[in-house]
Amino acid sequence: MPEDFYCDFALNNKIEVEKIKETEDVLAFYHTKPSYKIHIVVIPKLHIDNLNSVGDLEIIKEIFMVIKDVAEELNLKDFKVINNNGKYQDSKHLHFHVISDN
Repeated sequence: MPEDFYCDFALNNKIEVEKIKETEDVLAFYHTKPSYKIHIVVIPKLHIDNLNSVGDLEIIKEIFMVIKDVAEELNLKDFKVINNNGKYQDSKHLHFHVISDN
């Protein structure tokens, strides 16, 4: 996997992603290799390395508003929101996984 899959591929249209919701600053799409029945990725369009690198918390607010909207749109009652950092982070771009089995 490249260092930043999201900037290198998803945001540059080098691969097609199935978008669920998009704002000026945030993109939510179905994971390209899902591990769950429902597996969504939510990313800022601006490159941010990880959660520790966030300077302006407004982007986190917008990301979570998108997560809320997606959960409502898909009628998700039971779901998890996961963020990986450091050695647990495959792609070095801030991203959140929204996962559910319903």
